[in-house]
Amino acid sequence: MFDKQQRKLKRSARLISVLSKYGFKDMLARMNGGNKQEDTSGSDEIISKGTVYERIRLALEELGPTFVKLGQTFSNREDLLPPELIQELQKLQDKVETIDMDVEEALESEFNISVKDYFREIQKEPLATASIAQVYKAVLNDGSPVILKLRKPDVQSVIEDDLLLIKDIEKLISAYSEIGEKLNLKQAISTFEKSLLEEVSLTNERNNILQFRLNFKNNKETYVPKVYEEFSNNNILCMEFIDGIKVTDKSVLLANGIDPVKVSEAGLRLFVSQILDYGFFHADPHAGNILVKKDGKIVFIDFGAVGKIQPNDKEILENLIVSFVAKNSHKIVRSLKKMAISYEIPDERRFENDVEDILNFVHSSSLQDINVQVIINKMKDILKDNRLYMPDYFYLLFKGISLIEGVGRSINPDLDIVKSLHPYTKKIFTKKINPKNLLKTGMDRMMNFTDNVDEIPKELRSVLQKLDENKFTVSSEIKNIDKTNQLIKSSVVNLILAMILGANIIATAIVFSSESGPRIGELSLVAVLGFVFSVILVLILLLRVTRK
Repeated sequence: MFDKQQRKLKRSARLISVLSKYGFKDMLARMNGGNKQEDTSGSDEIISKGTVYERIRLALEELGPTFVKLGQTFSNREDLLPPELIQELQKLQDKVETIDMDVEEALESEFNISVKDYFREIQKEPLATASIAQVYKAVLNDGSPVILKLRKPDVQSVIEDDLLLIKDIEKLISAYSEIGEKLNLKQAISTFEKSLLEEVSLTNERNNILQFRLNFKNNKETYVPKVYEEFSNNNILCMEFIDGIKVTDKSVLLANGIDPVKVSEAGLRLFVSQILDYGFFHADPHAGNILVKKDGKIVFIDFGAVGKIQPNDKEILENLIVSFVAKNSHKIVRSLKKMAISYEIPDERRFENDVEDILNFVHSSSLQDINVQVIINKMKDILKDNRLYMPDYFYLLFKGISLIEGVGRSINPDLDIVKSLHPYTKKIFTKKINPKNLLKTGMDRMMNFTDNVDEIPKELRSVLQKLDENKFTVSSEIKNIDKTNQLIKSSVVNLILAMILGANIIATAIVFSSESGPRIGELSLVAVLGFVFSVILVLILLLRVTRK
């Protein structure tokens, strides 16, 4: 505990030094309770040139990997930050230095093995270096080439200390400014913390790879690298080495007889499948994370960051995509509101008109004129104007779609992302009209109705009991009481008919999926009669509702 406090104090001193250097002494004064801040910057020259946004970016770069990743994460949040700051944050680059790591010693220490018994060769120099880990190439004794990803020492504690400082800064901003609360910074920082702690865990990355292998084990267009679990834990990840071609290297693809157009279309299909089929997608599909094997199969690598969509949200997302392809702005608005964590829409009609403008732009523009990033930016502006705070995966979707479309367009300028969605809209429609799905939906709604009834507050139950015992009185004067009674009776009849209709549809769906009973050709006679009865009930309800 004492050691942890010491680390935090040391990082706090570093933070104060860097913020002083870049001219944020007012913030430091507030951090110090309004007292004059001591000069902790030493001999560092105070940098006051450039805009405040430029100085924020420079300070983040100097503070190290955690703060750089924080800036990179927020560089996609146009709904939270001003455009000038977004522009600066998009310039952030990881300044990562290679450190000396004894791979053999790490393997022997972590797995209690003799390296020579399992590895024929391990390269001394890292193949790649990142802020969290370094990657080395090795060969197993059976000749299999592998990648060894080693987490840097103390990276976990450094990130945890930095996260504590970031939370302190968020509290400071929220305490002294309305901006923090208005922008919902606490939730945004919480999301960032969860994402970063998952990324720093190599056990989490291993589990992500295993999940992708399971999801796409029968897919002929992709290959997911094998994980060697006997040499993998939270500090080391051992996986199959993929000798592939960089996806944007068009000349090498052609030299190996691989059609770049087919690669671009397959890559887009795979990413859409990750989202809509599994709700589990690669969160950073840039060109460096996608390879193409010589047999044409596409390989996604680096699974540290993934997006996860809950089943309920996945269904809403499906409806959103169907509405987008069908150019239905009203349903798009409804789906966005269902998906949002919270929203404050000042003008519903303007909101819908803005969505309609995007649809008109997409469906009226020629393929070459459609820029997905422009469309995404327009959508982010709409979310910002209407204060729609979406789940974190929604912004990862924006980022992923923009990256994968950019990769595809670099080797196939005629790539049509809208066209690639059409097969999925047909698939969604087919799923929705499937009798088993209709039955499941009906049962789910019935269970929801039952749950809602069970949750009626005791006070309301008391009111209902008094009504039943004729002990509830209301002092009021109602004009046209006869017409009101007639309206109530009519509404009750309509409700009963609607309930009968719903029950009949569910029963018909069950009978339709059954192979027993008399039949007319391939169809169940009872199901046909049930369908006819449903049509009659619908017509009766329509006549009753539309009648004066």
